[in-house]
Amino acid sequence: MKTYWNFKGGIHSLKEWEPNCWVQVTCPTDEDRAELEDRYQIPEYFFSDISDADERARYEFDEGWQLIILRIPYMKEVRSRTPYTTVPLGIIHKGDVTITVCYFETDMMIDFVSYQQRRGEGFTDYVDMIFRLFLSSSVWYLKRLKQISLLLDRAKRSMDHSINNTSLVNLSRLQDSLTYFITSIRGNETLLQKLKFKLQVDELDADLIEDVNIEISQARETASIYAEILESTMDTYTSIINNNMNTVMRTLTSFSIILMFPTLISSLFGMNLINGMETNSWGFPVALVISLMVSIGSWLILRHKNLL
Repeated sequence: MKTYWNFKGGIHSLKEWEPNCWVQVTCPTDEDRAELEDRYQIPEYFFSDISDADERARYEFDEGWQLIILRIPYMKEVRSRTPYTTVPLGIIHKGDVTITVCYFETDMMIDFVSYQQRRGEGFTDYVDMIFRLFLSSSVWYLKRLKQISLLLDRAKRSMDHSINNTSLVNLSRLQDSLTYFITSIRGNETLLQKLKFKLQVDELDADLIEDVNIEISQARETASIYAEILESTMDTYTSIINNNMNTVMRTLTSFSIILMFPTLISSLFGMNLINGMETNSWGFPVALVISLMVSIGSWLILRHKNLL
């Protein structure tokens, strides 16, 4: 889907392309891709790189075209193995052509357009738009991190009552999401430092870059803190599970020891050997009492040593 935006003095949609407008391409089809390549003579591999979900954040220049790939947060379905991840957003520019391409429909881009429309100022140029995309992505990273924090607290409250495999798997998925976030945020941070020297930055852009640096640093630090908390939580619950398992095994071993002595006594009296109790009517009660006394004594000893 292609949308044309005029960003001078505010964000307004256009029916067709005009010079110095913003072309927003979301979930492009093969026909959209071929049309853009033929119309603007964009290098073919640009779209291939952007379509790669694992493409890192980077800057590239080829035949006058600038390609900037920014990693932005993306929320999958709740039942997905990794509910929060990141996807590439491609920014293509040359002369009076500015195109953004994303193969996923994200809340960030929807919010970015609506916010700029409410802001009513638009962009001074494509450089301003690029750094505002950086700022928006950092803000959305913080939003998603707050959601991850809520899920983490909910999982911890649930595991305080009962630790099960489902809860541990959910924590592991959140850990994967945080790993993706940290890696992408660091890549965006490195790319931002590089763009300071690659793009024509004026005084207003410098102020905006400073704001972006603050937000992206906060996002990186927040993601790192949550990752450390989650790792510590996983280690804690793993230790609890191991401790519970050790308690169960110790209890079963203690009961095995208690039951071993009656078994030993009954085996001794049950052997086909002369022991003086063969014809005694009190033989069975005596063996039973001895077994009971030995079992009680074993139980008291183990209880005294806190093994039960």
